[in-house]
Amino acid sequence: MSLAPADIEAILLSLKVAITATVISLPLGFATAWLMVFRSFRGKVLLEVLVNLPLTLPPVVIGYFLLLLLGRNGWAGKFLDAWGIHLVFTWKAAVIASATVGFPLLVRSIRLGMESIDRQLIQASRSLGAHWFDTLMTVVLPLSVKGILAGSSLMFARSLGEFGATIIVAGNIPGLTQTIPLAIYDYASSPSSTMMALSLCIVSVAISVSVLFMHEMLGRNLERKESL
Repeated sequence: MSLAPADIEAILLSLKVAITATVISLPLGFATAWLMVFRSFRGKVLLEVLVNLPLTLPPVVIGYFLLLLLGRNGWAGKFLDAWGIHLVFTWKAAVIASATVGFPLLVRSIRLGMESIDRQLIQASRSLGAHWFDTLMTVVLPLSVKGILAGSSLMFARSLGEFGATIIVAGNIPGLTQTIPLAIYDYASSPSSTMMALSLCIVSVAISVSVLFMHEMLGRNLERKESL
């Protein structure tokens, strides 16, 4: 298996985009899951619909909406442009696309972890005079670690394979925004590049398997610690 310099750039960029999207989304995903599980407020149903909407929309549609939002004529794009910030057709746009598409998976996993927490532990913490933030940090967060790990793994893998939204809002620029799926797409259009496409597919599978393996190992270690 041989990889061209452009392929290595695509692999490194894919890892960079997936890691950045996951790290940036974690705090917001945790906060969103906490609101859904432990808070009652008007518009909660609307929030749940908005969070899960990317699961039902085609990625190309999400990418087009992001393009309208972040483009030079979009309201967010105009604001950012005034500050000299340009996101469209950069690797940062790929991060935004990946974060948008993978966010529901992150929130769902963290939410499941929070819903499994014994409410009596939270009530005991509050009855002892702990502030809600202290309860969040000392009770909810530690007991949600499994959900956080699961959600992070799923989001990383989803970001690594993101294609539709990325190609719309970030483009397919070799060395700049071309990730593994976009490079495979280019190779797949040429019959003479079958082996190059296959090489990238193998790399993508290897990365995904490694991430899932690490997730399983961390999960088992947590279970062992809890059983002690």
